[in-house]
Amino acid sequence: MPKTIQEVIDLIVARIPGAPMEDSVDIIKCGDPKKEVTGIVTTFTASMDVLRHAVAHNANFIITHEPTFYEHRDNTAWLSDDPVYTAKRAFIDEHNLTIWRFHDYWHMHEPDGIQVGVEKALGWEEFEHTDNRYVVHIPPTTVSGLLGELKQKLSRPTLRVVGDLNMPCERVGMLLGAIGGENQIKALHMADLDVALCGETVEWQTCEYVRDAIATGQHKALIILGHATSEEAGMHYLVEWLQPQLEDISITFIPAGDPILVV
Repeated sequence: MPKTIQEVIDLIVARIPGAPMEDSVDIIKCGDPKKEVTGIVTTFTASMDVLRHAVAHNANFIITHEPTFYEHRDNTAWLSDDPVYTAKRAFIDEHNLTIWRFHDYWHMHEPDGIQVGVEKALGWEEFEHTDNRYVVHIPPTTVSGLLGELKQKLSRPTLRVVGDLNMPCERVGMLLGAIGGENQIKALHMADLDVALCGETVEWQTCEYVRDAIATGQHKALIILGHATSEEAGMHYLVEWLQPQLEDISITFIPAGDPILVV
């Protein structure tokens, strides 16, 4: 049974096809991986609130999907005199926390660990999948009906949408996170999607493409979940995936939540 943080990391990476990678963002961001694990927290992003909850749970190992210090590779030279970074780093050091990013490897899992978690939250895991699994064939509904299901099951009072709410839909693309406008547009066309579900997008790219698609007679829609909403359930699922291998270690999912308040 793994005892140190590094042993837990090694156990996880050993289960990922194609890992380890030479150039991955999935590395220790701060802390000492040689320390014994007191508890594990999984989260979408290691915000200050998440870190405080980790300390309250006596967990010294945080597995985060997204960066800790506001930059894709967590480079911090540009933040050296920033008071927010300084305070956050001081808290991490004071409480002997170790933070490891689990992004590339979780998406490399077969099937994609983030997508599996989101589908479990939606009850979609048994539906037909095509196009390398990212297209889900849901029971026939409308964009409005799909929005209602998403809001209920993902606990979102509001969602952003481009398209006709009465449009029938069945082919839904799981374009979670932030895969980029060009990839979203290619998926809408090449996979013949009715609806693209994305985390975030560049408004002058995919949003305008969908508007032009509708104006030229095509049946397309885009639903913007928000980055955290589109992936957080995948980090919740990580607890279910990991706990059977670490029966003696407490593993807790702590939601970071959507950072944006709609008023």
